[in-house]
Amino acid sequence: MSHVRPSRRRLAVAVTAVLAVTAGLTGMTVQAQAAPSATAPATAPRLASESVVPFPAGRRIVGVTESGYLTKDPSVTAHSWVRASDGAVTELPDDLAVASTGAGDLVAMSNGSEAWLEDVSTGEQPVRIRLRTGGGTGVYEGAAGRALFSTVSRADGGIDLRMHTADDATSTVAAFPPGVHAVSVSAGTSAHALLTYRTPAGEIGAPWALIDLATGTITETGRREYLGSEGVAVSSTHVVWVEHRPTGISAVVRTRATGEQHRIPLGEGWVGNLRIGLQGDYLVYGLPNGLTAQTSDPMFALTAHNLRTGTETKLLDHVTSLATAPNGVLHVRGGTVAHGEGLYRIAPGTGGGAPSASLVASTGEPTGLALVGHDVPEVIDLSRGGSGRNLTWTLSRKNAIPTATLRHVRTGKTAKLRLTRSESSSYTSRWSGDLDGSPVTAYNGDYVWEFSASPVNGIGPTLTASGTFKVVRSPAAPHDFNDNGSPDVLARDTSGRLWRSDSRFVVWDDSGSQLTEGENKLLGGGWNAYDQIEATGNIGGATTGDLVARDKAGVLWIYLGKGDGTFTTRARIGAGWNIYDKIAAGSDLTNDGRPDLLATDKSGVLWLYKGTGDWRAPFAARARIGAGWDIYNQLTATGDIGGAASGDLVARDKAGVLWIYLGKGDGTFATRTRIGGGWNAYLETVGIGDANHDGHPDLIAYTGSYGTYFYAGTGNWRTPFVGRQGAALLRTNPNPPYTAIS
Repeated sequence: MSHVRPSRRRLAVAVTAVLAVTAGLTGMTVQAQAAPSATAPATAPRLASESVVPFPAGRRIVGVTESGYLTKDPSVTAHSWVRASDGAVTELPDDLAVASTGAGDLVAMSNGSEAWLEDVSTGEQPVRIRLRTGGGTGVYEGAAGRALFSTVSRADGGIDLRMHTADDATSTVAAFPPGVHAVSVSAGTSAHALLTYRTPAGEIGAPWALIDLATGTITETGRREYLGSEGVAVSSTHVVWVEHRPTGISAVVRTRATGEQHRIPLGEGWVGNLRIGLQGDYLVYGLPNGLTAQTSDPMFALTAHNLRTGTETKLLDHVTSLATAPNGVLHVRGGTVAHGEGLYRIAPGTGGGAPSASLVASTGEPTGLALVGHDVPEVIDLSRGGSGRNLTWTLSRKNAIPTATLRHVRTGKTAKLRLTRSESSSYTSRWSGDLDGSPVTAYNGDYVWEFSASPVNGIGPTLTASGTFKVVRSPAAPHDFNDNGSPDVLARDTSGRLWRSDSRFVVWDDSGSQLTEGENKLLGGGWNAYDQIEATGNIGGATTGDLVARDKAGVLWIYLGKGDGTFTTRARIGAGWNIYDKIAAGSDLTNDGRPDLLATDKSGVLWLYKGTGDWRAPFAARARIGAGWDIYNQLTATGDIGGAASGDLVARDKAGVLWIYLGKGDGTFATRTRIGGGWNAYLETVGIGDANHDGHPDLIAYTGSYGTYFYAGTGNWRTPFVGRQGAALLRTNPNPPYTAIS
């Protein structure tokens, strides 16, 4: 006999609930405790019941003894006995034939050479026999009550069925003619053993008989036809078996007192092998394996059928196995959504009423779908790279159809995730950081995730769960006006309307990447009142980029970004700005954390306007940098593209050569370095910021005739840009081409 040890309670991490109703066979209860979660807190509902003893997860019930339950894991050969009072588990030796006998705590065991009865609560062995392979005679055929049964061959080819009881008493129960085979004896009632066997080949069906355990004689007989694997169930009043006819499946019920039989149709065609039992005047039946099934079937429910009236009562949501206790009470391993997985006692109804199911031992697992954990971080940093983030939800089982949606709280925009399942019950989606089906890059800020899962087996309601997280990016790009970490481009069309075109950097697994257009929004009309519009970065003191616009009278105005892609009403900075022919903004040239502005007057002098961070007076008094800048027809503030800490500047001369001026951090620049020629092909160049999320500011160039090109920054001043790449940007405006971009 192996030692007794606590049961391995593989409790689902979500189920903190206490379970159950009545006690086990001895009436004792203990607290069922949930294991600590290794993932995020689960959201399964609490199960509304009191605590009961534990029952080993993954085990089926194959017998009930006076003070415990005989169980088996279908994936292994060994059995175990679970004590009803406290759930303690006794593991029985491997590779034995094991069965309960229906008497006390006696269990029959056989290793092929011997068979014996053993009291699993005390270890006593009142009956033991040797079999043919162990130096004895006969073949072990089963046990019932306090007796073992074997068959021995006769000279005429027939076999005799023998009963072995205490004190080595052996008697012959029946003499079978030649051809009888597949003899099996099992517990029937407290007074009778159930005998089944097959007759010679060619005969349809199989006989059954009841053996009086007191006399060792056969008292009742019958015959089954169109067999399945259900076997025969016996009570003190009825015998029932299942027949699988071509037209459907039915239960045949025989009244023991009269021998009368009647048929109960249970389903058309093949429905599978049922679990059947008897409780008073009720047939109890259900189709096993419903909890893991990939389709729904009403027969998954354990149902009690009244043998007198035909009315039916649902007892459990599903069943895996069942067995009858020595006192005739049925016990079922199954589950209900209300009370979870475990062992249920099917108590007879009062006054002939329907039986009721009560939980006597719990595995701690939910029957309905439960979310046992998730991997959705509280904060998702989308600052670098375009590959996204894996989000995972783990369910209590894998036969479900899940959906998941992410919703940005401020805007209400959503992302519907495409979930895939691993070999386990975890469902994962790689969120690339897009919303509304992909055109919008996810905004920073607060999000709500909503997860649901529908059980494909029809057992239990649809699971719903939700949680929150935050998206952050650091630092935000200078041209990010809608707080999604992706640079925006401002573009004016021929009719004076200003558009904000959000960029998206798309990365494909093996086929490269591209800067594309995301959300394209009209900001408003009337912008042809300005002859220059410049994105400045955050010069107003908030966290979002702003812009300045100079009207044709030379007045410079500031538009503060709201952070949602729009701007406040303009505020006047000052007049006299028509002395400048070029303005460039967006780089921090003085290394104080605030973007500055550069302007060249018509005599070629370059002036620095240091940013103050105060929108009321966004620039300090101008400071002269130097003369000779009239050789250039375009200046672009790029941010730090040279690899130092301060902002830089690129300038295009009238021959189309582009030059880089590395910022020294004090508002001045190092000697220029040639980047390359041919840049006069572009109408505008814009220092867009870090568009591909690699930590280096980038550049876009616009031809003015639908052509936009992307130059990725390298961080190396000697070769500040990678060769140009076509960008699918600035393409969706109703009236292209644009007359200016910034």
